[in-house]
Amino acid sequence: MIIFNALLTMALAATLGNPNAPKGGIFYVNLSTEPSTLNAITATEVVESEVNGYVVETLLTRNVDTYEWEPALAESYSVSKDGMEYTFVLRDGVKFHDGKPVTAEDVKFSFDVYFMPEYAAVALRGYYENFESVTVVDPKTIKFKVKTKYHLNFDVAAALSIFPKHVYGDPKKGKRITRTSMGTGPYKFEKWEKGKRIILARNSDWYGWGLEENKGKYNFDKIIFRFAKDQNIAIEMLKKGNLDYLKLDEESYVKKTSGPEWGKTVFKDEVITKYTKPYNFVAFNLKRPIFQDVRVRKGLAHLMNRKLMNEKFYYNKRMLTAGPNYAQSEYSDPSVKPIEYDVKKAVALFKEAGWADTDKDGTLDKVIDGKKTPLRFTIFNANPDRNKFYTMYKEDAKKAGVQIDIQLIEWNSLVKLLEERSFDCITLGWGNGSINWDPKQIWHSASMAKGGSNFISYSNPEVDKLIDKARETLDKEDRKVILNKVYKLIADDVPYIFMFNEKYDFYGRTAKMKMKKKSYQYTVGTEYWWTTP
Repeated sequence: MIIFNALLTMALAATLGNPNAPKGGIFYVNLSTEPSTLNAITATEVVESEVNGYVVETLLTRNVDTYEWEPALAESYSVSKDGMEYTFVLRDGVKFHDGKPVTAEDVKFSFDVYFMPEYAAVALRGYYENFESVTVVDPKTIKFKVKTKYHLNFDVAAALSIFPKHVYGDPKKGKRITRTSMGTGPYKFEKWEKGKRIILARNSDWYGWGLEENKGKYNFDKIIFRFAKDQNIAIEMLKKGNLDYLKLDEESYVKKTSGPEWGKTVFKDEVITKYTKPYNFVAFNLKRPIFQDVRVRKGLAHLMNRKLMNEKFYYNKRMLTAGPNYAQSEYSDPSVKPIEYDVKKAVALFKEAGWADTDKDGTLDKVIDGKKTPLRFTIFNANPDRNKFYTMYKEDAKKAGVQIDIQLIEWNSLVKLLEERSFDCITLGWGNGSINWDPKQIWHSASMAKGGSNFISYSNPEVDKLIDKARETLDKEDRKVILNKVYKLIADDVPYIFMFNEKYDFYGRTAKMKMKKKSYQYTVGTEYWWTTP
């Protein structure tokens, strides 16, 4: 048994915040939309996790500069030599926000809840299915046992959010608790004024206040979340001091954050962090006959002028994505380059694949299954702001004899098309996942089933084999070699037109916000900010 004394490790670690930061004041933050629920068990939206991140804690937490696991509710943990069992020991004196003590029974309940049918909407269930058992050893000790080796098993256990069993233990009642949240964190829920704001207040009983590593962390008395979906409105709120922190997009950072206030009462920052970056794409339905030839898919990728799009719409602030992961990841093979805009190459590939304009109507065609078929398809898009990208793509595609229709639809309608696999092409994006990439959810043929994320029906037996091998490879360096191969194989198959991934984090802040530094290695680090009360 390998034993890790997390408290000793933390005692030796440098304080990340300013230990002399004053306590007090209010931190006003914007959410891009109002949450649907604050029930952390059933919540699936990013904005919900932004709020609950201050309220609900996990067994361990990540160091924002090293990304190593460090203590949170558990003060220490051990891993068996075969890597199949993990034992966590809880701290003394940890309480939920209602004053009830945290025990190993709450930890076990927090695992079991994902398998309760009443909480059937929980999206995280698949991550816990690899565990054979979770056992209470004593009131402070909990043991996780896994069925098979998987490189993210420990991460899943360490990142388990802990819920109070006495509050959510009856799932019929628990799932109806949507207007409040309870955990053990540094802030506790105070009020939700529908359509206006959510207020969190400092948890004076938080165990973390006395720990060396938390000096200079969570300095505000209150955190108030406001809901401004329109970025222009949110920027005005920031300038007036009604917000203290605002995430910015590329256009806002470049075009909408200049004027007499900027650099005096309000500031903007452009930082680079190592955390996972979302990427967007156009996905081909590989069940459609016209997309089953990789030469066609690659030709269609050559027709998208992403370099010009990046210049016009992102002010050259994004990176062109080359494959099925964000470009900065160590699991993304750097030898794989983005497919360049090249109409001549596209035309040559179409010709090689047997496509020609036989009736001189300006559209390529080919006989497929005995029927003359035009090279024409529809891209479904649920984001009106992105139509400008596909309009440009449509016009460039015409130059090669390809006809593209663009259909703007509601999000729920798009989801239905995904579920039914009833589409030609769909434009979407994959958000922030684990830094330690596991492609199975999206790229393994086992994920083609209804409801799975492999909605394009991508299947490559070699990719499946390598993904399975990577999942049980615990050594990171060995796993990197395998996953770099997976990345290249998928990129070569061109199942998506991989578009862009973010490069920077942009944000605006008021002058009263003080900080030790503008960002940490893996996050901006607003939890270390302070103000003069």
